[in-house]
Amino acid sequence: MLVGFVIFYLVVSIALGVYAATRVHNARDYITADRKLPFFVVVSMVFATWFGAETVLGIPATFLEEDLAGLVSDPFGASLCLILFGLFFARKLYRLNLLTIVDFYRQRFDRRVEFVTGIAITLSYLGWVSAQITALGLVFNVLSDGSITQVQGIIIGASVVLMYTLFGGMWAVAVTTSFQMVVIVIGLFYVAWLVADLAGGVAPVVEHAVQNNKFNFWPDLNAVAMIAFISGLLTMGFGSIPQQDVFQRANSANSENAAVWGTVVGGVAYFLFAAVPIYLAYSAHLMDPMLVATLLNEDAQKILPSLVLGHLPLLAQVVFFGALLAVIMSTASGTLLAPSVTLSENVLKGWLLRDDTSEAHLLLMTRWVVATFALLVTLYALWALDSDLGIHQMVENAYKVTLVVAFVPLVAGLYWKRATTLGAYCAIIFGLLTWLPMEFIAPEGEGLMPPQFAGFLMAIVGMVLGSLLRRQSS
Repeated sequence: MLVGFVIFYLVVSIALGVYAATRVHNARDYITADRKLPFFVVVSMVFATWFGAETVLGIPATFLEEDLAGLVSDPFGASLCLILFGLFFARKLYRLNLLTIVDFYRQRFDRRVEFVTGIAITLSYLGWVSAQITALGLVFNVLSDGSITQVQGIIIGASVVLMYTLFGGMWAVAVTTSFQMVVIVIGLFYVAWLVADLAGGVAPVVEHAVQNNKFNFWPDLNAVAMIAFISGLLTMGFGSIPQQDVFQRANSANSENAAVWGTVVGGVAYFLFAAVPIYLAYSAHLMDPMLVATLLNEDAQKILPSLVLGHLPLLAQVVFFGALLAVIMSTASGTLLAPSVTLSENVLKGWLLRDDTSEAHLLLMTRWVVATFALLVTLYALWALDSDLGIHQMVENAYKVTLVVAFVPLVAGLYWKRATTLGAYCAIIFGLLTWLPMEFIAPEGEGLMPPQFAGFLMAIVGMVLGSLLRRQSS
């Protein structure tokens, strides 16, 4: 029955995507849903896209293995990103009526900056989308009791997400995530209520966590620890801001206010609701300590689904895995569409299509790019599986390149009138030449500054020096 429900849920998701495809008549419909989405749908898309596999499986696993400080990047940094984007970026960018966020770099600077930032933003999504596909493989593996391997599950999951994203585009994301948000909220609250009853309430779980020092958050008062803490917060908090998925949700809104407050409310909802799966997973310490001890040595990401399968009734299992699939698929569809749109519109379009190319040809190319990117994501997920990269780690690593390459030109372009194209060049070059060598020499910032944080600081230096130098020479 449980497997049958999962199949039914997948069929419903595909059907919603096919229905959404009837609303797509041109590339703008496909990419921005013709800017017709109301406030509630924007909130749903922001929440459901960011409330992904890392939130339900990766973040709780990291909390169990480490403590609250291990979550500084997500959910703390991720929520910071959404709130900052809503308050300081959404309104300005919405007024420009762009198709992608990378269009801004072309308008404010030039096509070279557009090309480089487009590549960087596209590459940043490999880790995030692959994390969702990896999680689908994990779910299918657990549900089938090992009959479906995680490799087979990854391929199945990627195929399903591709099917409804390929045809429906942003309309498919809007329709499916609105449905999936309801499933996520109701499902996880219902499971939390059952788990609280079995664990003796919320207080015993929290007390157990306090006794085991799980709420340690602030860094030690030394330079290395504090820089690492700030870097972890800003890598996702700032690095996620110049992202197509965040921009695309705000840009699809039917008004400026819906763009701004839909993003902010979605970010706050994400931060608050991220506590639910952490509570559920940590409850396993009281409900089944042997399970925790075993899976901490094997794969901590399996603790929560294994707890549900082993201790909750069938209805709760159906609800939980329905919510989990909603979580993963809503994120996977949105994060598959975003880089594909960026790649087709800002990188390939200038090479492959003429300026007078019809909307039909642009739409066809975008769909081909979606399919190609889905294949690349699947291959990356399979590679990451062999490399033992955790879901949370895959997401954390995704935003280093955008922090170094894209964030500083975006902020300077919007808020500093003296920013120049030379400044953008210098920001990108200084950032990359600092970050990449350090990433190979000391990827964890051993005894030094984390590579992406050093690259970010040098990008600021490059922007200031390049802009002032151009002003003086002119």
